[in-house]
Amino acid sequence: MEKSVQTSLLKLLTQISSRSDASPFLHPVDWKALGLYDYPTIIKNPMDLTTVLKKLKSNQYSSCSSVESDVRLIWKNCMSYNADGSDFYLLASEFSKRFEEKISKLSKEPAVRSQVNPTNDTLPTAEQKQSFARNLFRIGKEELGRVVTVLDDKSPEALTKNVAEDEVEVNVDRILGRVFWELEEYVAGVLGKNEKKK
Repeated sequence: MEKSVQTSLLKLLTQISSRSDASPFLHPVDWKALGLYDYPTIIKNPMDLTTVLKKLKSNQYSSCSSVESDVRLIWKNCMSYNADGSDFYLLASEFSKRFEEKISKLSKEPAVRSQVNPTNDTLPTAEQKQSFARNLFRIGKEELGRVVTVLDDKSPEALTKNVAEDEVEVNVDRILGRVFWELEEYVAGVLGKNEKKK
């Protein structure tokens, strides 16, 4: 990873970490002290901001996207463990949204852009959202599973999980711009292949 990219990411993560409401995400969750004995069974890959910063400072990341993945894991873990609508869940959702906005701006910097996948942050129109939502019903279970996996990783706020019934609902209106276009292209490709088979 280039030094300039590393510096930009360090600056961004230091800003996030210094926020007064970032304290729940700063250090590994001390589940024993908190009496959260089910935590390790639910959260398989714990992550926190201090660990990400240490790894970044000691050059353990090979790319910008691997840093992004670890940061997204912090919010994802919090939202997976805490109930939808709870204070911690909403806080993680807000941090996730802010992080995506910041990383999106950062990826427009020339030095960073060369190491990040090109992004399209243009927001889709209502018609494009409706078309995408309709197309989700036309793809197979396996392909739909991949869509959910991508959303879970890159735009978790667009998913509503019903753990009791093991169901996941996709809220198209809440999908981040660049993630929407990535998935829209994927779904269109799947449907195109299906048409050729017919």
